[in-house]
Amino acid sequence: MHFLGGPLECRNVGITIVRCEPGWRSEPHDHREDGHEEVYVLIEGEATVVVDDEEVEMGLGDAIWISPESTRQITNSDEESVFVLVSAPVSLEMDSSLRWVTDAFLG
Repeated sequence: MHFLGGPLECRNVGITIVRCEPGWRSEPHDHREDGHEEVYVLIEGEATVVVDDEEVEMGLGDAIWISPESTRQITNSDEESVFVLVSAPVSLEMDSSLRWVTDAFLG
């Protein structure tokens, strides 16, 4: 893990690069206590992100938004993958009906 929030002097945003070895799994966790929403962007490889017991298959360029209350876990494939993780406190304007969303981009 490479934490970039400090070097970039971010005040409210955390940015982390996570290089996942083949077959690696993160610990399931949530951010209920700190109220941080997260966005995971896959920039290399393939992986599965488990959100509240639902598997979300991710490929190159896919992104997923995860609410603070949701439990999340990265499950890597048989090849290395790389994620950019962005976290920040939840906005007071956030629609509480959202659970999680995915979208893909190319670039």
